[in-house]
Amino acid sequence: MIKQLKTYRNALIMTGVLGLLWLVDPSIGQNATQTTIDAIMDMLIFLPPIFIFIGLMDVWVDKDTLVQYMGEHAGWKGIGLVLLLSAVAAGPLYVAFPVAALFLRKGARISYVLFFLGAFGTMKLTVVIYEVISLGMTFTFLHISVNLVLFLLSAYIIEKFITHDQRAAMYKRVKETG
Repeated sequence: MIKQLKTYRNALIMTGVLGLLWLVDPSIGQNATQTTIDAIMDMLIFLPPIFIFIGLMDVWVDKDTLVQYMGEHAGWKGIGLVLLLSAVAAGPLYVAFPVAALFLRKGARISYVLFFLGAFGTMKLTVVIYEVISLGMTFTFLHISVNLVLFLLSAYIIEKFITHDQRAAMYKRVKETG
């Protein structure tokens, strides 16, 4: 029972917060509840195709191939693949997390996975086209360039601070939950 409560702790806390909002101001509570329901429905629409895609990728992409392109010694190939995958991606950022878990499960370098998560939110082709049309080429170029450099640097810095034991625990946890 305690383990199940811990598993659903965040959902229970958010349900409590929604309940408090209903008590404090019913109109705010109603708006917050409707927003929560809408977000869950959006997630339920996006996630099944993503899980099918991840399942296919898991079967189709050999671990050795992924390690060759996104492993410890991939170099610029790993960065290029991350940029390509991020550009053709679709959907909200929470879609990227199961893909990132798959990369880790297959043995991808942590810095490439972190870079993928940052790049996913920045340079999807649909977002880039919208930015160019709405905000101009200069803004879009600066926005993407600065973000990608910062994401890449921070990914490598974070990877340096992760100890060998933490890294092993992370890979183990991803394999167990996958």
